[in-house]
Amino acid sequence: MAIMKNMKRLSVVLASLIAAVLLLGGCNAGDNKDDIVVLYTNDVHCSLDDDIGFAGLAAYKKLCEQNTPYVTLVDCGDALHGNAIGTVSKGEYPAEIMKRAGYDFAVLGDQEFGYGMEQLDRLMEKSGAQYLGCNIRYTGEGSSAFLSRLLPYKIVSYGDKKVAYIGVSTPESIVKSVPAYFCDENGNYVYDFFGASGEQLYGRVQENVNACLNEGADYVIVLSHLGTDELSSPFTSSELIENTRGIDAVLDGNSLSEISCNILKNADGESVLLSSTGMGLNNIGHLTITANGNIRTGLIETYPEKDEEMAGYIESIQEQFESELTRKIGVSEVTLTTLSADSGMRLIRNRETNLGDFCADAYRAVSGADIALVNGGGIRADISTGDITYGDILNVHPYGNSLCMVKATGQEILDALEMASRACLPNTNDGEKAVGENGGFLQVAGLKYTIDTSIKSAVQTDEQGNFLSCGDMRRVKNVMVLDENGDYIPLVLDKQYTVASHNYLIKEGGDGLNMFVGNELLIDEGMMDYEVLMTYLSSVLDGNVGNDYASPQGRIEVV
Repeated sequence: MAIMKNMKRLSVVLASLIAAVLLLGGCNAGDNKDDIVVLYTNDVHCSLDDDIGFAGLAAYKKLCEQNTPYVTLVDCGDALHGNAIGTVSKGEYPAEIMKRAGYDFAVLGDQEFGYGMEQLDRLMEKSGAQYLGCNIRYTGEGSSAFLSRLLPYKIVSYGDKKVAYIGVSTPESIVKSVPAYFCDENGNYVYDFFGASGEQLYGRVQENVNACLNEGADYVIVLSHLGTDELSSPFTSSELIENTRGIDAVLDGNSLSEISCNILKNADGESVLLSSTGMGLNNIGHLTITANGNIRTGLIETYPEKDEEMAGYIESIQEQFESELTRKIGVSEVTLTTLSADSGMRLIRNRETNLGDFCADAYRAVSGADIALVNGGGIRADISTGDITYGDILNVHPYGNSLCMVKATGQEILDALEMASRACLPNTNDGEKAVGENGGFLQVAGLKYTIDTSIKSAVQTDEQGNFLSCGDMRRVKNVMVLDENGDYIPLVLDKQYTVASHNYLIKEGGDGLNMFVGNELLIDEGMMDYEVLMTYLSSVLDGNVGNDYASPQGRIEVV
């Protein structure tokens, strides 16, 4: 065993070169009958037939099974939530497709919790996959149904080799999903992700790695929904690798990163592979453990073949709700976008956009509130010039949140803006990707203000990522409120305002924005979030989005 382990550690340094070959030829590039193949996906977000699609994945899996009987299909989280087909079916359509695709293992991404724990229990069963999670525990009275379906790890024998699969979910799930779902009826947290510190998470994973090795595992593969975003530190996949030992590969999700094969050093200086497929089914991840002990990872970027049975099933599902999704509900004279007009990069999580203005205006107008706040991470798709359909609106707001309005002080509003702006940088991108992003970045209506990026954020959070304080040196300045006469006047810290958003932010403190939780509710989960947009479009704008929304309206200045 020790000799095998040392040889294996030496062999992974060749992985990036082998992965390049793998990309060109897929399964035919070298897999044989004694090789172990692990196919992996992450952050599919209910994408059924875009890019490679599930029909392509099913066909590729069958191709691999022609070469070796040792093929395992895994998902690294956020598969069941994220667009209209998931919202309409509460995750059941994508879960059924996962079962047909033949997933063996999956981990819970933060968005898997978005339907509530009872529905999550049903979806885990319906998917047919064994869900893994070594760092999720229930601390309340009684038991948790969905956790009874969860295993910390599973060891699989492939001939004379044993491979352990360990599941890890991000501790950020509590603030990235719906915090109330992790609480009992009294508002006390009863679920925990070992997220008090990086050390606690690393220690929990290490305990499970050790258990797998003690049970005879020859290889340890971590299926994680952690990601590589610096804002998620210390709960990133790279930090997990650097602070543990005994792991051979980490297949990752959450940050939507496309990583064919990174080679990182663990706590003992040994090489560990890190890979992630990006988003949707743009790529299929392909890990191979060869008969002689080499480990390699790579991304299959294109695969034109389709499995006819899977394609037919997806078509039947789409037909069930297609007529409703394509129903016209309005027209837009402009493109409402989450992106930068100059660079084409995502902007909704670090700057004002015209789509953000539209969404915030809808909440303010429909509720009659003084101010509306909408988290950029909850605005998920653009609206193109031309006809606007029901499906277009659902794609913008796919999470099924509900309109809420609350009384809040100017101080609470100021704290919310400060928390939301803590990641902002002077630039929106580095030439290749967006930077300074935060899903809790607020798009606003009834407000305008400045974010001074020369001031380092002093925001302090608790161990769950919820806002605690931010001190006197604030980045957010010159906050002005739109009054009933259409004039902007200074925000008054001890004055009461009405603030509209959805339950995720107002009641659940999503993205750590907990300053409104417990405040007096004036609207308690009224119409659904997409209904807010539809009502604004039809009743306020008379079905037409005009040139007033051609560009962002200057509510948020970043200097």
